[in-house]
Amino acid sequence: MKDLRMKKTALVAMVVLICSVPMLAHHGTNISYDSSKPITLKAVMTDFRYTNPHPQMFFDVTDETGKVTKWAAEVAPTPFTLQQNGWNKSRSVEALKPGTKVTLTLGPSRAGSPVGLLIKAVNENGEEILSGRNIE
Repeated sequence: MKDLRMKKTALVAMVVLICSVPMLAHHGTNISYDSSKPITLKAVMTDFRYTNPHPQMFFDVTDETGKVTKWAAEVAPTPFTLQQNGWNKSRSVEALKPGTKVTLTLGPSRAGSPVGLLIKAVNENGEEILSGRNIE
């Protein structure tokens, strides 16, 4: 009886350990985006979500024919890293409020969808306001 209980306990422990391993994984940013082939877009901000694990940007891009495409971008630094470098929720709300014109450099989605990884965001005055890699 004692031997059976030990086997059951060992089996339960193994199942818990095996099931918990995926929770330690983190998504691979370079698997989803191709930063080696950056694209630059002139855009108008529609939303900036200061969320974990990565902030999200939403913006519209208008092509030469006037067609508007809705885009999204992931900001690689976490909110904690952004805060360590002086960037906070109220600053993002002001700098990237809806209607703000920006020039964005992105690592495009490898899937071809209108999604990317932010490399840098520049305002109308040519000032870099947010960087996806080197936070100022």
